[in-house]
Amino acid sequence: MTEHKIKWSHSSLKDYEGCARRYHEVKVLNNYPFQETEHTRYGKDVHAAAEAYVKDGTPLPPEYEFMKPIVDALMAKPGRKYPEHEMGLTIDLKPCGFKSDDVWVRGIADLLIVDDDNLTGWIVDYKTGNNKYPDTDQLVLMSLMTFAHFPHLRQVKSALLFVVKNSIVKYQMGVEDIEPAWWQYRQRVSKLSSSFEHNVWNPTQSALCNWCPVRTCELHPKH
Repeated sequence: MTEHKIKWSHSSLKDYEGCARRYHEVKVLNNYPFQETEHTRYGKDVHAAAEAYVKDGTPLPPEYEFMKPIVDALMAKPGRKYPEHEMGLTIDLKPCGFKSDDVWVRGIADLLIVDDDNLTGWIVDYKTGNNKYPDTDQLVLMSLMTFAHFPHLRQVKSALLFVVKNSIVKYQMGVEDIEPAWWQYRQRVSKLSSSFEHNVWNPTQSALCNWCPVRTCELHPKH
C-alpha cells in the first residue's frame, strides 16, 4: 500500500506510534472489535449533549448541567459556531469531505468557532478523563486542518477542556507555524506508510501491554 492510500487521524497515528502490532491487529485487520466501556460511553454522551446544546439549544441533561457555564462562555465568543465539525484533507492538503475517497487525514473538532472579523479560529476539544497527561498534539493537527479549510484565518487558538476536572490546556498557532508543523507530520506518517509497504508491524513493549487485547503478541504478559 503506497502512502497516498493511507488514511489517518490523530488517534490512529498515536495508536500506531504506541505499538505498530496492536494498530495492525485492531485498526487494519479488525481482529479485535472496539468494546465500549462505561468511560467511553460517558464521554460519548457528554459530547452529544454539548453538540445538541450548541447546535439546537437543547437543554443539557441534569447530570451534565455542570458544563453549562463553560459552554455558555464559548458560545459568547464572536464568530460562526461549528459543533462536531468534520474536516478532511487530501495528501496535497486540499480540503475534502470527511469520507471522501481521496481523504488522507481527517479530524473532528468538538467545537470550532470562526471569527471572520478578527481572522481567528477557536477550537475546543472536550475531555472527560484525567488531565494529568494532556496531549496537545491533537490541537496541532486540528489547527492545521482549520487553516486549510478556512485559509483566510491568520491564527488559531485551541484548548483541551477537561470538563470534569474543570481545567484547560491551551495552544496557539499562527500561519508561520503551518509549514514546519506539516513537515513533522509527514515524517511521522511516512513510517506508517512504510509499515504498510513492507508489511512490517513490530510490537512495542510498554506498561500498556497488560491491557492490550492482542494476546497472540509475543510481548503480551499472557501470551
